[in-house]
Amino acid sequence: MLEVQQLAKRYGEVDVFRGVSLTVAPREFVAIVGESGVGKSTLLNCMAGLDVWQEGRVVLDGVDLATLDDEGRALLRRRQLGFVFQAFHVLPHLDVAQNVGLPLLLLGRPDAARVQAMLAAVGLEGLGQRLPQELSGGQLQRVAIARALVHGPTLLLADEPTGNLDPATAARVMGVLRAQARESGAALVLVTHSAAAAAQADRVLQLRSDGISGT
Repeated sequence: MLEVQQLAKRYGEVDVFRGVSLTVAPREFVAIVGESGVGKSTLLNCMAGLDVWQEGRVVLDGVDLATLDDEGRALLRRRQLGFVFQAFHVLPHLDVAQNVGLPLLLLGRPDAARVQAMLAAVGLEGLGQRLPQELSGGQLQRVAIARALVHGPTLLLADEPTGNLDPATAARVMGVLRAQARESGAALVLVTHSAAAAAQADRVLQLRSDGISGT
């Protein structure tokens, strides 16, 4: 599903990380942990083709991202990736259902029934007409999860999805995230500082400036 080979990212002459290699299989849940500033979010952005790197390869479902131009990467993300951002990134002028349905709209296949099914799956049934400012932090994160999964991605990337949540809400959000990823067949890569969130993963990898390790 996802293969990262000897990836290196630098800003000027300063390494963020180097020698990072990992693979993620379909339906597998991998958590990446590490100290602040080691580049966990940057690595996730490289996996999505949102950031550039200086060495190595990122291969998604057999496609080397380095062989694609900006438009090609955008199309790949649109079709095959779901991204759950720590800051939610829901659009304030769209209601909940419109936010969740946006990936389908961009693919030219709007599906109101699918949107409603995803809202129900993440525990937001009946809230589709609400605006984001009418929801709690935990509800907004579930909107972000539903939006990331609605188009059936093959790879789901999540950047500190519980970072702004209280422990009880964080546990519920992680349960939803893992269950929905498994149900849809998506591989899940989670970047987190939370030991509780990482403990739910099939594998936990430790990112350092000189590589990545784990079981």
